[in-house]
Amino acid sequence: MNATRNIGPSGGDAIFNKAMNLVSKLGISVAGSRLLAVRGRKSGEWRTTTVNLLVDADGSRYLVAPRGHTQWVRNIRVAGGGELRLGRKAEPITVTELADADKTPVLRLYLKKWGWEVGRFFEGVTADATDEQLADIAPGFPVFRIN
Repeated sequence: MNATRNIGPSGGDAIFNKAMNLVSKLGISVAGSRLLAVRGRKSGEWRTTTVNLLVDADGSRYLVAPRGHTQWVRNIRVAGGGELRLGRKAEPITVTELADADKTPVLRLYLKKWGWEVGRFFEGVTADATDEQLADIAPGFPVFRIN
């Protein structure tokens, strides 16, 4: 797996993403979705994208990048945080990126919850994969813990 993978939306995905952005702007969360707003690392302007907010059994919250090292990932690394928006509500957040060795349980939980939506980006790896299989793909999927 290429650790710098970046699969941008195309075709039907682009239409779906626009629809999800609109739904989040209207204040409707689909299975925990939020609009992530992050300042652009070069422009300083707000950039937004819909993300699936993952909450584990302990209440820790995570953002997983199923498309790999995308622009929002590059921006949040530089900014150190951003906002989670839903309708008129905006929650400022800071994040810490997880090391590859710490991603396995988060990736498994993410695939359990959203595999139906994003599974095709994980190259056949599912929530039922072994820890070794999840560890093998971890470098290609940035994970951020919300502080």
